[in-house]
Amino acid sequence: MTTHPAPSLVAQANPTFAGGDALGSAGSTPAFSPLYQQIKGLILQSLQSGEWKPGEAIPSEMDLAARFRVSQGTVRKAIDELAAENLVVRRQGKGTFVATHAEQHVQYRFLKLQPDNGDTQSEGPAERTIIDCKRLRASADIARALSLRSGDPVLQVRRVLAYVGVPTILEELWLPGTPFKGLTAERLSNYNGPMYALFETEFGVRMVRADENIRAVNPDAEQAELLKVDAATPLLSVERVAYTYNDTPMELRRGLYRTDTHHYRNALS
Repeated sequence: MTTHPAPSLVAQANPTFAGGDALGSAGSTPAFSPLYQQIKGLILQSLQSGEWKPGEAIPSEMDLAARFRVSQGTVRKAIDELAAENLVVRRQGKGTFVATHAEQHVQYRFLKLQPDNGDTQSEGPAERTIIDCKRLRASADIARALSLRSGDPVLQVRRVLAYVGVPTILEELWLPGTPFKGLTAERLSNYNGPMYALFETEFGVRMVRADENIRAVNPDAEQAELLKVDAATPLLSVERVAYTYNDTPMELRRGLYRTDTHHYRNALS
C-alpha cells in the first residue's frame, strides 16, 4: 500500500485526542470542528480526488489512524458518519468500501416510486426509452440550478421508464456539458445498468445526495402522449438536483410520475 503523508487539517488546526497525539503545527489557529469531523473531511477529499474508486476498499481504520496520526476511535467515528450518509459501505469481515450506484441495494436509492402491491421485484427492471439527447446552452434557470453561467454548455436528456409495458415515468435531465462530454443517446441506450452507475464508471461523477421538490401537475399534450394518459390526469412532478462531493450540483432532473398503479414512498428518520 502506498504511504501518504498526513495532510494538514481543517483551519490549520493543532487539536489533540485522548491519547495525546497532536496534528498540525504548534501555535496555529484552533479548529472549531471536532477532530473526527476533520478526519471525515480528509477522507472526503480522497474520495473526491478519486484516490479510492467506487466499489474499491478504502484503507483499514488502523492504516487511516496511522496516516492521519489519530486514534482508531476517531477514524471509526468519521467512517460511521460516512456510512450513514451512504458514501461508504461496511462489509462484515471484509472492510469498508466506497459506495457505488452499481450495487443492487443502492441502485435506486434516489428513485422513490413504488408499486402499490408493495413488491418491488414483481415488475423487474424498468424498460428505458431515450427520446433524445442533445447539447444546448444553459438557460438562466438551468444555469442557476447547476451553478453554471447562462449560456454554458449543458446536455439535455429525455427518456421514458416503463414497467410491465406501461409508461410510468417521463424524465428530463440537464447535465453540465464539460464533465459529461461524449455522452450520447446511443451510450445511454446501450448501457444496461442504472444511469448513475454509468456516470460513475464512464465519467467519474458520483451522485452522493439529492434535494427534491414535489407537486401535483397536469401534463401538457406531448407529455400526456408519451405517458399514454389523458391530459386531465394528475401526475406527480418531482424536481431533483443531485450533487457530487463538495456539494457540487451535477444534475437537474425533472420527472413526471404516474400514480395510478404506483406511489411515492420515502422513509424518514
